[in-house]
Amino acid sequence: MAGGKTGAWSMLAVVLFAAAFAGCSRGNKGAGGADKSIIQIKGSDTMVHLASSWAEEFMKENKGVQTAVTGGGSGTGIAALINGTTDICASSRDIKPEEIEQAKAKGVEPKEFTVARDGIAIVINPQSPIEDLTTEQLRQIYTGEATNWNQVGGPDAKITVLSRESSSGTYVFFQEHVLDKQDYAASVRLMPATSGIIQSVSQDEWAVGYVGLGYAEQAGGKVKVLRVDGVEANEANVLDGSYPIARPLHLYTNGEPQGNVKKFVDFCLGEKGQAIVREQGYVTLK
Repeated sequence: MAGGKTGAWSMLAVVLFAAAFAGCSRGNKGAGGADKSIIQIKGSDTMVHLASSWAEEFMKENKGVQTAVTGGGSGTGIAALINGTTDICASSRDIKPEEIEQAKAKGVEPKEFTVARDGIAIVINPQSPIEDLTTEQLRQIYTGEATNWNQVGGPDAKITVLSRESSSGTYVFFQEHVLDKQDYAASVRLMPATSGIIQSVSQDEWAVGYVGLGYAEQAGGKVKVLRVDGVEANEANVLDGSYPIARPLHLYTNGEPQGNVKKFVDFCLGEKGQAIVREQGYVTLK
């Protein structure tokens, strides 16, 4: 797992660069990324550490190119692609049909690249005695049918339920694949970032939340990762399809990428890019 102060500062520098140069991508020459010296990448908070690590290594190999990474959620990234304010959208969910129509109305043709896979880990406080939940029990918890741990095999304690905000691709994926497209309960606490879920779970013995597998692994002993339907959340189980809450991670461009944007996408799909996927706790394509 990549980590340490050096990596953290490097990724922070990339994010700070993004803030300083937000909106500059329009000043680069060429549609689709040709001759761009500044590549803007916006979108999924699940993917922001991964994209920042890609960007850091890509810039080492391409000295004349700056790559700026910002999060905000998959929906934010897709909106930026549609509005022409990013070169690449990072998304932890598939683009919706209505978003494709909005893009086409503005002359944008979203091109999808699957660059990694991710399991969504269910995390609780390490002091909690719970070890396993079924997908049906998770649906009950997040729709408000179950409000006490004793309703899902645990002790008599009220459940604190945590979720990402609606702009998050993880929120949408979880709603579709675990909640069976039902609404989240009004009592569910919506968190603006995955780090907030990790922090809250680490401080509340009866909290439950969901985060990308890479984030759960990086959190170390701050949280406990539950088995889902008896299956552990790990790389092997995501790859073989046995872990029930898993998804592809995408990059989207406007049409076929060109120039430095194409170089970046190719880097992510290549041997070095996929090695970074594994280092960051995500699952490679093969």
